Amino acid sequence: MSFIVAATGNQHKLAEYAKLLADQDVEIKSLNDFPGYTEPEENGSTFEENAGIKAASASIYCSAPAFADDSGLEVEALDGRPGIHSSRYAATDAERIARLLGELEGKENRRARFVCVISIAFNGEVLASFEGEVKGTILTEPRGGNGFGYDPIFQPDGFDKSFAELSQDEKNRISHRARAYAKALEFVEDELSVFTDQF
Repeated sequence: MSFIVAATGNQHKLAEYAKLLADQDVEIKSLNDFPGYTEPEENGSTFEENAGIKAASASIYCSAPAFADDSGLEVEALDGRPGIHSSRYAATDAERIARLLGELEGKENRRARFVCVISIAFNGEVLASFEGEVKGTILTEPRGGNGFGYDPIFQPDGFDKSFAELSQDEKNRISHRARAYAKALEFVEDELSVFTDQF
């Protein structure tokens, strides 16, 4: 059986990748299966660049095709911040939320979007990248106990609940990650077998 590497050690992301490839005759491995790997510096200026850096690096080290994703929250009134720095905006989820709400205090425009970009690379070359997004509004205070990150303050368009108030199944149907995965899946179905046959 051929295999592809999920360029992450994050168990949540690994589970998502496993769902993506559930119907494919491709084994999924993670960076945990390749001891000694050192993650590259994510010095890109966009989600796509950072996803590509991670995928290309893993594909070289593991000598196999690799997936990677990069995602975050862009807020209009903050000129797109926190953006690619979403996970590093503060030390904890609670502190990140507090900082964001503090920066939005007094601002009328609370429009925002979650973005996810998935890149697929082989032999150090990015073959394709796929973007998914979900637009919504930043709430004035956290609501809900599900999800993680900025989910408690993000209300997706068409809903009266925050991401953290939706069930996991509801969120998975509309999330930025799910939408990027859906696009990547088409590539997997159409193209992946061409370059995984040798593994």
